[in-house]
This record gives sequence, C-alpha cells and structure tokens, in this order.
Amino acid sequence: MSNGAAGARHGLGPRLQVRALTKRFPGVLANDGVDFAVAPGEIHALLGENGAGKSTLVRMIYGVLHPDEGEIRWDGRVVRIEDPRAARRLGIGMVFQHFSLFEAMSVLENVALGMDDPGGMAALARRVSEVSASYGLALDPSRGVHTLSVGERQRIEIVRCLLQNPKLLIMDEPTSVLTPQEVERLFETLRKLAREGCSILYISHKLEEIKVLCDRATILRDGRVVAECNPATETKGSLARLMIGAELKTAKRRAGHDPGVDQGSVRLAVEGLDLAAEEIHGVNLKNISFSVRAGELFGIAGVAGNGQKELELALSGERRAKVAEAVRIDGHKAGHLNTRARRHLGLGCVPEGRRGHGAVPAMSLVENVILSGYDRMKLLSSIFIKDGEARRFAKRVVETFDVRAPGTGVSAGSLSGGNLQKFIVGREILQSPGVLIVSQPTWGVDAGAAAAIHQAMADLAADGAAVVIISQDLDELLQITDRLAVIGLGVLSAPLVTSQVSVEKIGLLMGGVHGTAPGSDRSSGSDRHAV
Repeated sequence: MSNGAAGARHGLGPRLQVRALTKRFPGVLANDGVDFAVAPGEIHALLGENGAGKSTLVRMIYGVLHPDEGEIRWDGRVVRIEDPRAARRLGIGMVFQHFSLFEAMSVLENVALGMDDPGGMAALARRVSEVSASYGLALDPSRGVHTLSVGERQRIEIVRCLLQNPKLLIMDEPTSVLTPQEVERLFETLRKLAREGCSILYISHKLEEIKVLCDRATILRDGRVVAECNPATETKGSLARLMIGAELKTAKRRAGHDPGVDQGSVRLAVEGLDLAAEEIHGVNLKNISFSVRAGELFGIAGVAGNGQKELELALSGERRAKVAEAVRIDGHKAGHLNTRARRHLGLGCVPEGRRGHGAVPAMSLVENVILSGYDRMKLLSSIFIKDGEARRFAKRVVETFDVRAPGTGVSAGSLSGGNLQKFIVGREILQSPGVLIVSQPTWGVDAGAAAAIHQAMADLAADGAAVVIISQDLDELLQITDRLAVIGLGVLSAPLVTSQVSVEKIGLLMGGVHGTAPGSDRSSGSDRHAV
C-alpha cells in the first residue's frame, strides 16, 4: 500500500512529514537535507547501513535531538518537538534499540517512569500483564530489571510504548529476540494498529521482515535519502544494494567443508554443566552437554530469558562451575577457572550486552582493546601499557571491521550500536582465539556489516577455531552454523545438523516443545522466568 493509498483510506494527508532535515555533530554531518513522509495507517521502513543517519533522524522526530535546519510537520502543521514528553503529547511513541531502563527497579516501576500519566500501580500492573500477554511479549511486572536478559528488557520498551496508544509508533529492531511464531504475532498486531490508523516507522536490518511487513521504504546512505521504494516488489539483494551501494556478500566456507561431519579435534567440551541461578528469577542450567570441534560453527538458539545469559557467563568464566571437568578448552579442565585464565587458554568472548559489558562506554577504543587483549596481544610490559601497540591494534580493528569512528581516541559510547558491535566482535576475532563464544553477533548491525561479521567468524573457523554462536536470530543460525541446539528453561536440546532442520521445527523447540512448556508452573522459584 502506498503512502497515497494509506492517506486516502483515512481521508488525510501525511501524518508526519520532514523537510530538508539536517543535523550536524563535530566532524560529522549525520543528516543532510532529509525529506520523507508517513501517512496514517502506513507501515514505513527506514533502511540504511550503520551510521547512515537513521537513529539521528528518529531521535529528532522523538524530541531527543533538535535539527539544525529543516522542519517537521505533524498533521500538516509545523511543530518543534522540544523533548520526548512533547512528542508523546502529539502521539509519538518510540521503542529504542538501546534501552532506557533503571536496573534497580522493577518492570512495573520502569513502565510507570516512561509514562506521563501511569495512573495507579495496581491498575497499571494489570494493563502491563494484559498488553504483554495479548502481544506475546510475556512480562512479570514485579521482576527486577537487573534479573532480565537483553531480550526481556526489550519487551519492556515495546509494552511501555504500546500502553500509550500512539498515533505514530517508531520501532527500532523490535523482533531481535522473538521466535518466528512470535514475530508473526507481533506483525499481526502492527497490521491491526495500521488498519486502525496508527502510523508505524519501522527500523530493521532484517530485509525479509521489511519485504513482508512494510508498505514503503526510505533508504538512507551517508545521511542522505538515496531511494524510496515498495519493499514487496524488491528482492533482498536489491534492497541491500540500495543500502550499501554494492552487492551484498554472503559468508563462504572453506573448500571441502562438510557441515555436520566430524573433521577437527574437540576444542570446547561441556559435560554435565549444572549451575544454579544467581538471582531468584534467573535460570538454572541443568546438565548442559555439547562439544565443538576445530573448524565448526555451533549455534545455540532460544527465546530470550531461557538461560542464554547464564550459559554465556558459564562459558566465559564470569561464573565458574563446581566441577572443573564441566568445561574443557583444548583438553584443559577449565570449569573452575576465571575469565583471565580461560583467555590464556585461548578463549575469546563477545557478550550480549555491548554497552557496559562488552565495552566500557566512557573509555576510548584504545582503552577498550586493552581490557580484553592485554594478554593475547601482549599489550603490557610488566605493569606498564604498551601504548603504541595498543593504538596499532585498535586501529587494525577499526580498519579491518569498517568501524565508522573519527579515530581510536573517541569513547566507545560515542559509536552507534552497530559500529560498537563491529568493534567488539573485531577486537575478539583479531586476537585469533582457539575458541570463540559470541552472543547475538549481529544484533542491530546492517546487512553489509552482518555479512562481514559472518565471514570473519567463518574465516576464524577455517583457521581451526571452534565458534559458538548464541543468537535469537534463526535466519542467522540457519545460514552460517554447521550444527545447532536449542536452549529452553536452562536445558539444552540434542544438537541437530543445521542443513537438516527447518525454521518451523526450531521455532517450536524454542517455544518449549522439547521440554517443559513455557509458562508452566515450576516447583522452584529460581526456575520462573518469562519465555
């Protein structure tokens, strides 16, 4: 459906229109004369590479930033959106990719803080439960945010926004943590909202989603609008070409590689790993067992909050097993070792939380490479930092992984989410680990960057590493892994050869078919969590 058709259907002109919108930062022209419009009832996609200007643009629409030039029109009249409160008064809601949540507070308290008139807390709790249940985004209003996974935190943002009945809903990567079945349910909800006249501005790097869901797309490159199209009539390849200005490359495996066939020696072995949750609402890991050979890409799928975070911490050494033999790295007992000792054995790790866990936002890129690379990259001499070596390594990460940054001296927090992800992944891969644990490797990165990250992981495996990929993106796992297993309620399914499974089968496993059904009662409070 075109913009004109949507507008005609509701008898109105564009609900939102931006004209010549321009935003500058020191040394960066983030948006350069951007023009586009969204009609009532239209689902409109914003596409572009990381750093193309999408986030800056929607932040101006939501009042977080102010344009240097140009104008924003709302229902035909020019408006100046001073802040998010003013945006919400107009009827604009936004689900951010990076969450604005207070970890020390509960889900309900965080929802209330994001609303201008939350009303009574008891009534709000009922509304949260009703909305989250109807949209398939299960949330317990009483849970503390600090106990939640990244995926569960994103659910809070979505539900909080939908509670306000917006006229324009801005969504930034909303399906990153959902199963295929849940994605379709969310799409049904968005289509219903659109039929009722709600405009939706949708940002996603999943091009198939854009084709299936969106009526129209505006493509940004280097801060400028370079194209507008009907996604349904485009291919994924043509959309990618519009975004990156070149053909999209797909990851290629080494010659003679036969997925599912044991070829290399076992580099990572996990056997009978049991680990009690640290938090009352955490997930107990129960008898986790799998092995990954040299040259293999091993995937772990699952709905957010089913033990992925706990497994990542147990593999990295941030949490240690009671039994040393529970984790072996190249035959060495490592279950009782800390992160430094495991890195010394050849382990690398990319955690799911890039800001604050994968990188320290206030520290420079140079300082951030030192944090994890000081040992393997020999960046220390006695107690002194080899500043020149650290700068050269940081520069190599930036150049090799096309991290869009003015230099290596800038803070990690100044990078866009996708560029920070590329930096963290690159920092770990360029240390040439023998075993690499990667959680959500391409969350929030564009199609070109995702392809580059996939290729880098494939190249690392080709050099003899064992790579474990923990991801909620089924398309990603089905595309690049040799074998995969599904984690649900802290239990890992038997590994499957990726080429022999379907999206539907894995989606059902993620929904709990292989074990205790999600949402069923558990005898232990530490097993209760949203699925």
